[in-house]
Amino acid sequence: MNASSYREARQRATPADATASRERPLKELPRPSTARGEATRRKLLEAAEAEIGEKGYARTSVAGITRRAGVGQGTFYLYFPSKDDALRELVRDMGKRLRHSLSEATAGADHRVDVEKRGFKAFLEFAGQNQNLYRVVMESQFVDESIYREYYQTLADSYSANLERAQARGEIRTGHAEAQAWALMGVAHFLGLRYAIWDQSAPSDEVIDTTFDLLFDGLAVKQ
Repeated sequence: MNASSYREARQRATPADATASRERPLKELPRPSTARGEATRRKLLEAAEAEIGEKGYARTSVAGITRRAGVGQGTFYLYFPSKDDALRELVRDMGKRLRHSLSEATAGADHRVDVEKRGFKAFLEFAGQNQNLYRVVMESQFVDESIYREYYQTLADSYSANLERAQARGEIRTGHAEAQAWALMGVAHFLGLRYAIWDQSAPSDEVIDTTFDLLFDGLAVKQ
């Protein structure tokens, strides 16, 4: 979100909106009970992804989302009480898709270091292929911080648990698994910005190798 979009979003929010947003439960909205309903919900999420990714949250309207989805504006409210709720569901959807992609990419890896290398490459590929969704997640922090925090906390909780298990197996050094998870996520985040969003090109093998040399061997010159 650029500075002007952020200011616009802040100006349009009232104290009551902010309070309601903080107090809104984080539970997921009910899913449609029919295949047709699920398909419509998916179309709306895909349209919201494109609209928010291209225009920014503040300039995205429900009318624009439904127009792109090819449905009536009233249909939107059958699935999402508000634009904020659609954003939350969209960010959750990205998290699920990302975790599924990482799970597939790391299946069969027999050591945590191999899991990390495969996972980093898979993340950067995912970010490059889903640039609108990446931007949507970043914008969510300015709309409702709880959406942004939920996305990263869910990733970190799973990541920490996996690192703890790897420590117990003796595959990686022991330490504060949660801190390790957040540090690794931070590295992946900024590599994603540089090589998947800003440059929009896949990182070279040299970039990946350099990153892992740094992660596992540090900056100090080996004696």
